[in-house]
Amino acid sequence: MDYPVESFSESERAALTPHFTNLDSPVFALVNLPETVKGAMFARYSRYQGTLRRLYLDEFAQDAEGDKDSKDSASMPNPSRAAFDGAEGERARKLYERIFLGYGDDSVAQLGGAHVACEWVSNVMTKVLQRGRLAAYLEQSTRYIPYDTPIEGTSAYRYWRDPSLGPEYETAMDALFHTYSESLPRVREWAAERFPRGEHEAESAHARSINAKALDLLRGLLPAASLSHVGMFASGQAYEQLILRCLASPLPEARDYGRMVLNELKAVIPSFLTRVERPERGGEWVSFLEERADAAERWAGRLGLDRTRGGTAADDGPSVKLLSVEGSEDDLISALLFESASVSEHEAQRAVHALPPDERGLMLSELMGERRNRRHRPGRGLEALRYRFEVVSDYGAFRDLQRHRMLTIQWQRLSPDLGAGVPQELEEAGVADHYRGALECSAAEHARIVDSGAPELALYALCLGYRIRYVLDMNAREAMQLIELRSGREGHPGYRAVAHELHAQIAEVHPSVAAAMTHVDRDVEPRLERILSEIRTHAKQAARA
Repeated sequence: MDYPVESFSESERAALTPHFTNLDSPVFALVNLPETVKGAMFARYSRYQGTLRRLYLDEFAQDAEGDKDSKDSASMPNPSRAAFDGAEGERARKLYERIFLGYGDDSVAQLGGAHVACEWVSNVMTKVLQRGRLAAYLEQSTRYIPYDTPIEGTSAYRYWRDPSLGPEYETAMDALFHTYSESLPRVREWAAERFPRGEHEAESAHARSINAKALDLLRGLLPAASLSHVGMFASGQAYEQLILRCLASPLPEARDYGRMVLNELKAVIPSFLTRVERPERGGEWVSFLEERADAAERWAGRLGLDRTRGGTAADDGPSVKLLSVEGSEDDLISALLFESASVSEHEAQRAVHALPPDERGLMLSELMGERRNRRHRPGRGLEALRYRFEVVSDYGAFRDLQRHRMLTIQWQRLSPDLGAGVPQELEEAGVADHYRGALECSAAEHARIVDSGAPELALYALCLGYRIRYVLDMNAREAMQLIELRSGREGHPGYRAVAHELHAQIAEVHPSVAAAMTHVDRDVEPRLERILSEIRTHAKQAARA
């Protein structure tokens, strides 16, 4: 198809070029403009008859150049002047007021975003930051980052501190990190002997895999207070929710970071966040969140649902329980057909139900398609089925599964009540007793902090090896993505065990759905999980060289 191509004068092209990746294609990107201005342009775009580039020239370029004294709308500003300095600035703020607030649409705040880094946050805080669904997060991984040395230039290990917790807290945390540091070389040595380098394995790839294996086995020793770095990209609307969530948190760390994130975003996209500091808007919102949390705590106590159950390090885990199922495989087939049909879904269901079982099976197989890799997923018809699981796993595995934010995940407060396991491989490596001692030290410090009157801070002291209870509520399409990804041979054994059990329980109620998950890795033999990935990485590096 021949697409229309706009014509621009030389002065117009000069004004457009710094801000549009091209001037003659129907597809282009906006560059070198504040996020607020991009959002304002898109908001106006929905009610403007022309193109976005023409809109910029007609209604934004004059403000961008600051040439507001010109009465001649045909004259263009001096193209040699920078349109924006990268910050929102006074001009962009006025654009926001004139266009965003004029339309009064909350969703307009989705049209601009920003990159923010939050460094030196605890593993507790990473879950507060990452609770929002509609954002992108990247976090340092305990699978690749060792925690055996103090922060550079200090004698302090990497964990969150607060004076209110007293010297006993730091003594206990230092003990955990000391055990971790002492155990790491011993586990590396054991892993190197247990998984010798293969004939075709590069030495560097094997060494990285051995290191990842040791870090995997020992990450349960690290407390939830362990510090990490998180990078985020989100819209103004998502940041508003994140900040309000932080400000309403009982955790002082969350409130501190909420204020810091707000301050930094006010330097980049302040107009998106004007409601946060208004008492009648953000203040009321924070109060609402606090009141809702207080009510849930109060009613849980009134019903006796806040009682604890004793657990021991010898308890088996993880556990997975299928709480409820919605939909049948006939519902699935008719939903997969819906977009190609021209009748009601109810009529499609009747037609599917009338087919013999073998023909339904063949049709479902063809509708699922031949999936050559796990990224090839069936259509949205798979969302006609839904599962709700209750899972108990170690906190480290939960952290990885929580990253699947499009499904519904809810979790309880981390405590020692569900116990903690000790990886069998640490018995073989000769450090299991040290591991158990660290778990006991962690639980004792948790109890001391609770008794001191600060139960909301006690979870910082608990090792990641302790278990937590949570719910995963997801449709079959989400389940396929999670299970195939988290069962992969390169994954941590903790969450691989959860993925395997999720798959097994889906197979009991919807065998055809489980069979369609053709990229589930069911192997549970002890192995060097990262070796294949490291071999591929080494091969790519060698090819580039």
